[in-house]
Order: sequence, then C-alpha cells, then structure tokens
Amino acid sequence: MNPLLQKLHPYPFQKFGKILAEIEPSQKHELIRLSIGEPQHDTPKVILDALSNNLTDIAYYPTTQGSPELRSTIKKWIESRFGMTGIDPDCEILPVNGTREALFALGQVVLSPSNPDSVVVMPNPFYQIYEGAALLSGATPKFLNLGSSNLGWELTQIDKSTWNKTKLLYVCNPGNPTGHVMSLSEWEELFQFSDKYGFIIASDECYSEIYFDEGSPPLGAITAAKLLGRDLTRLIVFGSLSKRSNVPGMRSGFVCGDAAVLKQFLLYRTYHGSAMSPAVQKASIAAWSDEIHVKTNRTLYRDKFNSFVKTLKPHSSIQYPSAGFYVWLKTPIDDVEFAKKLYTKCGVVVLPGSLVAREAHGVNPGENHVRIALVATQKDCDEAAQRMATLMSLGFD
Repeated sequence: MNPLLQKLHPYPFQKFGKILAEIEPSQKHELIRLSIGEPQHDTPKVILDALSNNLTDIAYYPTTQGSPELRSTIKKWIESRFGMTGIDPDCEILPVNGTREALFALGQVVLSPSNPDSVVVMPNPFYQIYEGAALLSGATPKFLNLGSSNLGWELTQIDKSTWNKTKLLYVCNPGNPTGHVMSLSEWEELFQFSDKYGFIIASDECYSEIYFDEGSPPLGAITAAKLLGRDLTRLIVFGSLSKRSNVPGMRSGFVCGDAAVLKQFLLYRTYHGSAMSPAVQKASIAAWSDEIHVKTNRTLYRDKFNSFVKTLKPHSSIQYPSAGFYVWLKTPIDDVEFAKKLYTKCGVVVLPGSLVAREAHGVNPGENHVRIALVATQKDCDEAAQRMATLMSLGFD
C-alpha cells in the first residue's frame, strides 16, 4: 500500500460523527442537519430535461477534453461573468467531474514525488481536499490562518525559505467556511508572490455564484488578473455547477487557466479516466447557459440568511458572510461543546470549527467557531435559528 495514505486525516464529519455517537440527541426535536454543505434546493427543470433527453448519448465513449460545444459554452459564461475575453476553449478550459476531484488531481500533476521538500500553501480553516492532495503527493502542507470573514490573507505568516519551496497554493474564494472574498489588493499581493517564487495558484471558486447583492458579484481570480493587466500564467481557476445550480450529484465543473499547465493536466486526466458523461455534458451546457435559475437560487439563500441572522443577532456576534452559504459563528464556549449542546438540547447539527482547521502559528483559527450550512429549507433553517436562540438566551448549563 502507498505509505502516504497513512498521513491522511479523517474527514471532519467522521471526527464529529464519532463524538455524536457517544451522546444522545434531543428527544424533544426532530434533527435538523446544517453540518454538510450539500445544496438541497430543487434542481432546475431545464437541467433535468437536458439530462433525461440525452441519455442515449451514454452509448458512446466521451473524450477527456469534453465536447467543443461544452467548452465553448463555459468560455462564454466565464467571459460574461469575469470579463476577460480571448480565452481559448481548446487549451485554456477543461470540463471536470466536479471541483473536488480536480482540486485533488491538480496536486498530482504539479507536484513531483522526486522533490520531497515541496510545499503546498492553503488557507486555514480549509477544505480538506487541499491537504490530502499535498500529502498524497509527498509534499508538506503549510497554512495561512484566516480567523474570521473580516480577515484576509497575511502572506508574511510564512517565511521566505518556505515560500521558496512552495509549488502550489490553494485559494478558496469565496471562502469555505468564512465566506471571505478576496479584495483586488489581496489578489495583487498574491500574484506578486506567485511571480517571485514561481508557484501555481489554484483558485477554488465553487461558491462564486452565491452572494447577496445582485449588482456586486464576488471578485474572482480571472477578473482580478484582467484588472491588474495579467494573463492566466500560473493561474488555474475551478468552477462548479453543484452549488450554483443545485446539482451536486451531477459532478460537473470546469478548470480554466494556464495553457501549459492544462496541457499536462489533460494528459494526466486521459490516463486517469476522468471523462465526463455525454449526458452530463449536455445537461451542463443547459445549466451554464441559463442564469434565471441561479438568480432564483440566490434569492432563496438571501431570504434564509436574512431570517437566520435576524433571529440570532440579539444572542450572538453573527455576521453575514461576504458570499457563500455558510454562517461562521463565533461561540461563547468551546466549539465542540457548543455543537454538542445544540445536538443534545436543540436537535441541530452543525460542524465545530476546530475540526476544519489545523493548529498553525500557535493557534487553531477554527476554535470557538462553528460552521452552519444554510442548505436546508427555509422552514428548517428558521426552526433551527429559533431553537438556537432559545438555548443561547438561557445559557449552556
């Protein structure tokens, strides 16, 4: 067996599941699960129709590069959303089976087992796929702490010798779990570091289409590059339909960026068997071509956040995220104990923040926070907020 497998950490949900298995949930309430970021809004009919109407296409082998029609559709969406024109769909775009597998696979392409001193930098708290990609490539993960949605990158947390070893840096923008959206000045500094030290930036933007102000979508890496007069050199951006279009089970997304990197990524994926089903490609074309359902989706999240924040505001320091569907809530007691109390007294399941972070630079930035995914129905989110408000008003004894 690959000895590097032993370095992988259990997933946060596994860790917390073991904790919950030792205690009893509230007997007064039906469980409301807000711990996993799985969209639960209805899948739009335009996507379901495209999927069901093209099932006969599964009689054919798909190409790893995807159909020209799909890549052209993604190009049009990227250029409309992010404002950079002239993207070549033949060498700067690849469809992928969801961003999760692509984020992991990129590490296997960029990092070399013959260079065990390689470093992969990532935000902290973080999506654990970043760490797994580093560890299974024989590289060392290094963390940049992000304590709240109001705090951005502080690149000086990492010393020059470590930056000299860095081959890959993962960004989650908007952030999971903090909801932080990187500013243009943050992107400028990050691009400068990439130029100076030569590492590739992998920008995970799967939450980019969930935001609150229709007139102010989150700044993405491609837009930032354009505004700063840059091209896509050493930049790979990941987009997904899972959250945008409520199709997490369809496993459909894209990567867009540096043609030289994507050439090697395509080679890897050809051997790895990563071609997208033809029926899913047709459904993806329908999804990327329609913005009406995306605006409806944002309205549903906006309504839930407005109600949730209003209910908890008198009892906590709750804040709206800049984007995404997570509440990153500061807790008055230890985050694991807080989450256990919600489970035993309220029947509400959230995720302790310390489990989605690592201790780095002397602290675990996830401590005393919980991640709450507002993915359930309006009714369930409202009920969860009321239960939490009642518990918080009474204390935790």
